Amino acid sequence: MGVWDLLLVGLVLLLGLCGVLVPGVPGSWLVWAAVSWWALKDPRPVAWWVLVGATVVLFLSQVVRWALPPRRLRTSGATPRMAVYAGIGAFLGFFLVPVLGAIPGFMAGIYLHERLRLGRRGEAEAALRTVMRSGGSSVLAELFTCLLIMGAWLGAVLWG
Repeated sequence: MGVWDLLLVGLVLLLGLCGVLVPGVPGSWLVWAAVSWWALKDPRPVAWWVLVGATVVLFLSQVVRWALPPRRLRTSGATPRMAVYAGIGAFLGFFLVPVLGAIPGFMAGIYLHERLRLGRRGEAEAALRTVMRSGGSSVLAELFTCLLIMGAWLGAVLWG
C-alpha cells in the first residue's frame, strides 16, 4: 500500500473522529470503512486482525451505547464549540496518557470550555455533570472506541 493510500485512510479516520462529535454524521462507521478499505488493500495478516478487532470493538461499543441514556445534548446546553474542546481534549489525552487518557481529556475539554464560558469553578463542574448525564457519556464511548481503532491502525502501519 502506498503512502498516498495510507494518508487517505488516515484522513478518513480523522474525518470519522470528527464525525463522532457532529450529530447526524456516522463517525464510527467512517472509521470502520477506512480500516476495512485498508485491510482489503494490505495483504499482511495484521491488517485483517485490526479489521476483526475494529468490528468487534465497534459492536461492543454499540451495545454499551444502547445501555446509556439517549443523546439529548442540545437540551443540556452543549454547543459545537464545546464538542471541539471535548474532541481536542480526548485526542490529546489519548496520546499524552496512552489510551486511557482520552476519558479525562474529554471531560477536561468540556470543563475548560465551561470554565471559560461561565468563569466559576462550581458552575463549570455542574455543567460538566449535566452534559455527561445528557448523552456526553454516549459520545465519549463512541469517541473512545474510534480512538482505539485509530490507534490500532496506526500501530499496525508503523510497526506491523
